[in-house]
Amino acid sequence: MTPADTGASTVVDAAPAASDSLASSDSRMAPGGPGYRRMSFALFLAGVATFALLYSTQALLPLISGDLGVTASDASWTVAAATGGLAVFVLPMSALSERFGRRTVMTASLAVAVTVGLLVPFAPSLPALVALRAVQGAALAGLPASATAYLAEEVRPRALVTAIGLFVAGNSVGGMSGRIITGWVAQEWGWRIAVGVIGLVAVACAVAFRLLLPAPRHFTPGSLRPRVLVRTVRDHLANPLLRRLYAIGALFMTVFGGVYTVIGYRLSEAPFSLPQGLIGSIFLVYLVGTVSASTAGRLVGRLGRRGALYLGAGTTAAGLLLSLAPSLPLVLLGLVLITAGFFAGHAVASSAVGKTAQHGRAQASALYQSAYYVGSSAGSTVGAVAFHSGGWAGTVGVGVLAVLGVVVITVSGSLAARRQAGDAPVKALSLSR
Repeated sequence: MTPADTGASTVVDAAPAASDSLASSDSRMAPGGPGYRRMSFALFLAGVATFALLYSTQALLPLISGDLGVTASDASWTVAAATGGLAVFVLPMSALSERFGRRTVMTASLAVAVTVGLLVPFAPSLPALVALRAVQGAALAGLPASATAYLAEEVRPRALVTAIGLFVAGNSVGGMSGRIITGWVAQEWGWRIAVGVIGLVAVACAVAFRLLLPAPRHFTPGSLRPRVLVRTVRDHLANPLLRRLYAIGALFMTVFGGVYTVIGYRLSEAPFSLPQGLIGSIFLVYLVGTVSASTAGRLVGRLGRRGALYLGAGTTAAGLLLSLAPSLPLVLLGLVLITAGFFAGHAVASSAVGKTAQHGRAQASALYQSAYYVGSSAGSTVGAVAFHSGGWAGTVGVGVLAVLGVVVITVSGSLAARRQAGDAPVKALSLSR
């Protein structure tokens, strides 16, 4: 198979062959080199804390509905508010990271988020809970874009997809462990205690992250002037490849957000009628996402970026259709496929953003994260509304439409790349590298 992509580089991990002298002069981190393991583990823990906090209420929505007397669509706002807050504030937080440094902003973001996380269990009503979750999401906005920019600056290009894949893997572990812990704790002591336990876990991750993450060596402070930020954002949005990557991230997350917001309601109802602890344990399938995200670099090396995105979209679509079966084993297999396809597609698209942007990487990554979490908020809300009106089939229908969008965008990017190759073969060859 001839690798192709969405319009830019064909193989994310590939780079032109460099001489030994050039490789040895590159002081950035690489697998096996000084600081790489500490850096990887620190950002892995940051990913764990981010997703554990961000989605801490998702597995608990049926209990929150019962305790506060609200519908599934109302309770889903405890998820949508957090992801929406992150989507709104990720760009301003990325601008702060350009000025004050990636590590500083990530540390401050985690500190505020874990503090709010310890207040969430005491929310007296749904509006108060939603407000606290929105603040928590806004605080967490300093993590995703800053982490991606940190890696793009501190890690050698050939190792970038693998490094970002490990950060995304931390997201999957955080999402999985948070939901499993909350599920079993809530079954015994209620949803408030469960959310408080997640807050304490996030505190431990935040402390370890700050102690382990190496100080940046290749960061150059930028400007906080609004005019500079607007110009940088305009440049990124004018790039057709970046626009496609942003849309792909949003659509993948629409599927994922909708499925995992609603799945607890489906499994708590007939014919499954599972207890809360077992519903939380369903999120063990996130381990599949850990594997698929961390191996995204090798997948792109074999299939090219376009092939990897097609595989991720196809796997996700197959899982959605399989989950319609009234059989618990088949539903679980469907969730495995959805999770594997989503995390692979997300790792490929997010790493491509960092590689494509030639300046203002934090803003480029922030725009991706903003689109990504807008997709999460939309998926959570629309998926819950679709479930309320049409059952699980309605949620699956929303997901299938989003996957079709990924395929259409990827095809359009490939056609654009071919047209560009026909018009300027030398330039197209350069971009394909």
